[in-house]
Amino acid sequence: MEQTLSLLLLLAAGYLLRFLPVFPADTDRSLNLYVIYIALPALILRQVPGLHFSRAMLTPVLMPWLVVLCSGLLVLLLCRAMRWSRETTGALLLVVPLGNTSFLGIPMVEQFFGSSAVSWAILYDQFGSFLALSTYGTLILAIYGGSTITPAGILRRVVLFPPFIALLAATFLPIQAYLQPLDRVLTLAAGSLVPVVLVAIGFQMRLLLPGADLMPFAAGLLIRLLLIPILFLALCRLLGLEGIPVQVSLFETAMPPMVTAGALASIAGLKPRLTSAMVGLGILFSFLTLPLVHRLIHIYL
Repeated sequence: MEQTLSLLLLLAAGYLLRFLPVFPADTDRSLNLYVIYIALPALILRQVPGLHFSRAMLTPVLMPWLVVLCSGLLVLLLCRAMRWSRETTGALLLVVPLGNTSFLGIPMVEQFFGSSAVSWAILYDQFGSFLALSTYGTLILAIYGGSTITPAGILRRVVLFPPFIALLAATFLPIQAYLQPLDRVLTLAAGSLVPVVLVAIGFQMRLLLPGADLMPFAAGLLIRLLLIPILFLALCRLLGLEGIPVQVSLFETAMPPMVTAGALASIAGLKPRLTSAMVGLGILFSFLTLPLVHRLIHIYL
């Protein structure tokens, strides 16, 4: 409870800073860039080199893609059944399948499972959510937002993403000996990830509930925060899957909508108020649903 309160206070601090004129309107962008270029690569370089290849790695790598496929189908069927507009369909197809598995997911995994489990969250995020955003997310934007995509553009976005470069280096290159002298620097940079991320998320949160879009809002968050985690928990129990990699992967399926996905939907004109509310309020609701999902994981696995 004390740790959760600390996270909520950092979120609140970021939200309140938005109302102080001394902070530029794009402060959250600067904080996010720091996380992307410094803090998250540092965390990856500290956590991943000690990870040995095993079958256990398949779960955090494959599960996010199954989540995207399953939740995307559920959203598409629901939107057609409810006859929601094309803009609403595109918005939900973008923000429901893609979870906030990095900026919020990594701090929450560290809180609930300990720092030793963070490497599994990194695999889930970088080989799953990030690649899904770059491919699936770009495709949804092209279909529903009217933008154009090229395979070269997608590939360039992936290979030039600093955390992904750090992950490839930490996974496939023998760099542990070279990182040893930098351990203190990497530790300091990685330690800044959680507070900076939460302040940035708080700064960019929008809490206006869209009255006209109440049904899509409620249905989207219900699928994202509860239905998908429970569905995959039942599937893992049926298949007899267990262990920390499975538990962390299931926990990551319960993260609220991805901030970047919501921002891209807004830029593309796909129901900006709906997507902003889903991202902002989804984060707040997740502080209630994540402990529940964590409890269910430990009961049934």
